[in-house]
Amino acid sequence: MMGRTHALTGWCAGLAAAPLVGVATGAPQVVFAAVTAGFALLPDLDHPGATATRLLGWFTRSVSWLLRKSSARLYEATKGPRDERCTGTHRHLSHTVLFAFALGGAAAVGAAVGGPWVVLGVVALGLLLAAAVLGDWVLLAGLAGGGWMAAHTDAVAALAEVGGFLGAAVALGCIVHDLGDAITEAGCPFLFPLLIAGETWYEIRPPRWLRFRTGKAFEQMVVFPAFVVLAVWLAPGVAETIRHVAFDWQPSRV
Repeated sequence: MMGRTHALTGWCAGLAAAPLVGVATGAPQVVFAAVTAGFALLPDLDHPGATATRLLGWFTRSVSWLLRKSSARLYEATKGPRDERCTGTHRHLSHTVLFAFALGGAAAVGAAVGGPWVVLGVVALGLLLAAAVLGDWVLLAGLAGGGWMAAHTDAVAALAEVGGFLGAAVALGCIVHDLGDAITEAGCPFLFPLLIAGETWYEIRPPRWLRFRTGKAFEQMVVFPAFVVLAVWLAPGVAETIRHVAFDWQPSRV
């Protein structure tokens, strides 16, 4: 499992994408990134040992079981002539772009129809998922960002603002997960149901020399540290501060 890396790449993608979806200021960007980081773990709900499956005990285990059964049936019904013989559970239904957009759309509709309680529930799930693999700092960052928003408007307005970008954060997190899996040995069938080379579940992946095995030295010693640096650089205000110190600061003259 590469849970830490999935969540960290989700955090980085959230910070980078936030301005592109209209989340322009620091505190909302932090909340957006925290939710994206959490939902970058959710596609692995189709694995019985994943963080998302174990998060809420019997409830998430039951959802995982249902997802695996649904994925297996969909695989049997839609596999192409050259798709391999497999169960169709892990890295199938929940690892597709269709799933990402469907989940993001459900979050957006839920926020619009269900109001603050749905927003709180989705955000809380994202924060708990991210904190489970990255540590409590993600939870604290998300709560601090939400608290700042509420303090500068009010709780209802802050939740409404979060609800406006919730669907994008959820979908982006799932897509980042799929792209991460696509550069591993197993690949990822995220373009389902497009028929590619006789397969509707064609595993997208780069040339062999660009792939890596999950949980091994390359991921732990190269990929994850690189995204730690990127996460710090993308944090609101950090890049501007570094540029100012490096290029604009001049010593005062006595």
